[in-house]
Amino acid sequence: MGLVKSIKRKYKSVSRYNEILKVLVKYGFDDLVQHLEEKKKYDFLRRFIPRSSIVEALKFTKWEKMRLVCEELGPTFIKFGQILSNRPDLIPFELVLEFEKLQDNVPPISEEQVKEVVVSELKRDIDDLFAWFDPQPFASASMAQVHKVILHSGKRVALKVQRPGIKDKILEDIKVMYTIAEILENRIPSLKSFDPVGLVENFETSILKELDFINESINIQRFYNNLVSDTGTDQYAQSPKVYQDYTTEKVLAMEFISGIKIDRLQQLAEKDIDTKIIARRLSISFFKQIFEYGFFHADPHPGNLLVLPNRHICYLDFGMMGTILPRDIKIFGKLFSSLTNRDVKHIIQAIQQLSDVTIIKDMRSLEFDVNEFVEKYYVRDVHDSEMSKVLLDLKDIIVAHGLKVPTYFYLFARALVTLEGVLEKLDPEFDQFEMVTPFLSKSITKNYSPVVMGKKVFNSVYELVDYMEDFPRDLKNAIRKINRGKVEVDLTHRGIDPIIHTFKRLTTQLVSAFIMVALIIGSSLFVISNVPPLWNEISIVGIVGIFLAVIVGLGMLRDIRKKDYYKW
Repeated sequence: MGLVKSIKRKYKSVSRYNEILKVLVKYGFDDLVQHLEEKKKYDFLRRFIPRSSIVEALKFTKWEKMRLVCEELGPTFIKFGQILSNRPDLIPFELVLEFEKLQDNVPPISEEQVKEVVVSELKRDIDDLFAWFDPQPFASASMAQVHKVILHSGKRVALKVQRPGIKDKILEDIKVMYTIAEILENRIPSLKSFDPVGLVENFETSILKELDFINESINIQRFYNNLVSDTGTDQYAQSPKVYQDYTTEKVLAMEFISGIKIDRLQQLAEKDIDTKIIARRLSISFFKQIFEYGFFHADPHPGNLLVLPNRHICYLDFGMMGTILPRDIKIFGKLFSSLTNRDVKHIIQAIQQLSDVTIIKDMRSLEFDVNEFVEKYYVRDVHDSEMSKVLLDLKDIIVAHGLKVPTYFYLFARALVTLEGVLEKLDPEFDQFEMVTPFLSKSITKNYSPVVMGKKVFNSVYELVDYMEDFPRDLKNAIRKINRGKVEVDLTHRGIDPIIHTFKRLTTQLVSAFIMVALIIGSSLFVISNVPPLWNEISIVGIVGIFLAVIVGLGMLRDIRKKDYYKW
């Protein structure tokens, strides 16, 4: 039996390779015909090409042909193209736009197949699970389809059911993609910088997560909790709840929410809903996700946005989400603020922090490019420019200088492109920069408020004290290892003494700074509390402490200004 399974598996792979080859040859031939026709070359060969083939070849651009290849090869390649559309650093922008149009055009699976999956996953009969089950899906894609159901409690639910056998098919396609990626990497050296195998690895991780509906349910619940915990008056977003008792790896049960799709302008007008207000609320809800929650919807296209009767926006489909660390939220706020203020120095600092790069090889060239970028948008008036265009142009500079930024940067830029298309329909005069300004100001003031600064000072002093407490034990352990012969060091380095000297000076200045801060804080508390003995109703201990802090500070200034006269 093992031999039979092995033969079947190999035959399946060979069959799939054959399908892929046919599609590539088909569109490759069209591309060749198009090239010959456009360049008007090789008249002798062109005479043998039927006119119908020439017309067909000229119907689409080469980027459209790449999209059609993915659509014809099925769900795995469609998803791969959709994920690549989030990486404008790897593929041309024209191809990004085409891959964003990728759609699943597949017929829905039968009612019997759907019920079989549901019963297998939830371990109960359909009648026991639901009071009503709609056999016709209201949404269908290559990986899953969605049915309306009603629970016995009367709650309306959207039930997402995975297509049977789709995981095995995708895993088989991934094996094929690995083989193709290895061939491309070995045969075409110029593609190594794009790391084709690494791309397939990332894709495999991403699509396997998407196939596990438990992951999507966690995204929905996390997004829902962020909205519920936001009690501000400018919270205009909603999302469905997850029914965990009816959710498994292949079945996802969500609250069914009725609304009008955000791009149905006629229906919105009939309900007397002002699209300008909806545009403003959509933008606010998105920037809240970025700068306050640190967890955002990365695919806000019209199909995933509903306008509710209360004029709130409901988000749907949480398969593609972006996460930003609190540290990166601060950097992002600094980057946007520097862009609006035309501050080249701080733009470069933000780029360095995002890239985790301390040294840039050609700083002068980067400064020149960023300065040109800033001046270009200043002349055009940045408020009339699309934010996504600004970010994508900045991305080109980052990539050109060999720097890397977190994945969320590309997700955010792509989400902005999609969002701006929606906002343009709702309100052609909408200004994104005006809407983001309050969030930038709030982000900056929050980082430099007295409370936050006080916490930073306290944490620094605490960490220093904690380190001094652990230092003797660490030193003792190190000496024990040396005595037992477990540590062997063979270091030969010319010119290391100046580095050691500089390190010592920096350490001394750092310790002095902590001592000075501690003296200032402690002495201020003595003065405020009027701790005796007093002189002119001022605590003498506090005065002495402040005097000592001044002496330490002057010593630090002298040490900083003093030059090294050592000869090494």
